[in-house]
Amino acid sequence: MKIRKFLYALALLVISGIVLFGFTNDQKNFEIAKNLDIYYSLFRELNAFYVDDIEPNKLVKTSIDKMLESLDPYTNYISEEDVEDFRFMTTGEYAGIGALISKHGDHIIIAEPYEGFPAQKSGLKAGDILLEVEGKSTSTMTTEDVSNLLKGPAMKPVKVKIQRPGEKKPFEVDVVREKISIDAVPYYGMVDDNTAYIRLSNFTQDCGDEVKKAFLELRKQHNPEALILDLRSNPGGLLIESVKIMNLFVPRGSEIVSTRGKVKEWDNMYKATQNPVDTTIRIAVITNRGSASASEIIAGAMQDLDRGLVVGTRTFGKGLVQTTRDLSYNTKLKVTTAKYYIPSGRCIQALDYSHRNEDGSVGTVPDSLISRFTTRNGRQVFDGGGVVPDIKVAQEELSNLTVEMITRFTIFDYATHFAAKTPAIPQPEEFEITDAIYRDFTGFVKNNGFKYDSETQEVYEKLLKTAKEEKYFEVAGAEFKALEERLKPDLDKDMQLFRKEISDLLKDEITGRYYYQKGAIRATIHQDPDILKAKEILKDPGVYAGYFKPGTVISAN
Repeated sequence: MKIRKFLYALALLVISGIVLFGFTNDQKNFEIAKNLDIYYSLFRELNAFYVDDIEPNKLVKTSIDKMLESLDPYTNYISEEDVEDFRFMTTGEYAGIGALISKHGDHIIIAEPYEGFPAQKSGLKAGDILLEVEGKSTSTMTTEDVSNLLKGPAMKPVKVKIQRPGEKKPFEVDVVREKISIDAVPYYGMVDDNTAYIRLSNFTQDCGDEVKKAFLELRKQHNPEALILDLRSNPGGLLIESVKIMNLFVPRGSEIVSTRGKVKEWDNMYKATQNPVDTTIRIAVITNRGSASASEIIAGAMQDLDRGLVVGTRTFGKGLVQTTRDLSYNTKLKVTTAKYYIPSGRCIQALDYSHRNEDGSVGTVPDSLISRFTTRNGRQVFDGGGVVPDIKVAQEELSNLTVEMITRFTIFDYATHFAAKTPAIPQPEEFEITDAIYRDFTGFVKNNGFKYDSETQEVYEKLLKTAKEEKYFEVAGAEFKALEERLKPDLDKDMQLFRKEISDLLKDEITGRYYYQKGAIRATIHQDPDILKAKEILKDPGVYAGYFKPGTVISAN
């Protein structure tokens, strides 16, 4: 009966398509009606003759997802079950316990309780293993399954069974759900006597008001001469919020971004509509490869309007605009409807999804098609993907050892171990990974049987295989053996060789256990290479102004 009802509904969709498109000579509309009819008849045959029972909802969702995937990664179908998660992405609000959860081996764990929210107030800690939620074992669940169980009506308790590392017996806690609103500005403060700092983590609803509030408070208390706006790893969000933030620093009427797409009636130019807060303060916007979409609007507009400098590394290159359309049965379609263009006229979209390679892969804009544009002062900038910084800061790549320690939760687990036996630590700015702490960490790593292969060892293995295939190993076997011994990973040696980068990550993870997200930021902010470079440029008005000279070329080379 359920299958028949579903097919009947699908038939109505096909018929409505034929009615809608049947009286037009448009070939494309005919093709739509034709293919909907094919889809319906195919589904009917599957239901009648496939060897096992089919799940219509699952099959249709799979077909929709695959269809949209062929367009671009940002055009998505949002099912009724996923609408709440989508609302959280745009508003930053949901009802739950206020904690980030993660899969760690066979367990679902609390990765980070948010300060001031139910999980933290109920005593849950990072590293706690979630054994049960509402009496249901999590042993076979995904993080999404557990997350859905933890969410629910505000002011209603959810019972969780916890196993805390280092303790023998599990225990139960009733955590009363609350309306959770994640701050888009996790931290703001002064990085020196004259330089204010604001970190913006996403572009959710009203984040522009959060930035304004933070800036006005810093100005009232410290009257800074310069501002660092940190947009690193900010994936973007609501376009209008980027316009509101730019409006704080540029004159009323300034063009900030425009959108152009197939539906010309939807084309729009977004200008500063309010009086600004400060049009003279020196500004540096910090970006990296994780800065995308609305982050790139701010970075690009600051650059094109010669209002501020961009520091760090090239941004992601997402210049596509999505619009959400309501569908039947409380579902939605998030569809790419336009491209956005920053004030110089350039689009910073990096990948061309409409012209894929023969193998289906997506290519970047070739150098031959990259165009030159000019900023308000006449500086030369280019399109072709992402915003290239005015001041590039080289990013140190982590060693293979450190990457392994991150992905295998070694650093995370040590922080859990450390916090369990250490009641308190100094303030984040004062806490350091001492020799004693690092020795303790090294012992922890060894006691847990940590082993790894270096990238050099992996390359050697490939060389050895090729040498044997080409018969060179027979004449140079002794040399290969000697090289193998020299290249064999030495944990003790490498722990010392890469101590600084490991210590930085340990400090970040440990301070987060005591002072949460704000503490982790405070712990590293004064040694951060990008922030140090931004401070250096902003400190001297003459040096800062020198970057805005007409004719300056800002390119990736």
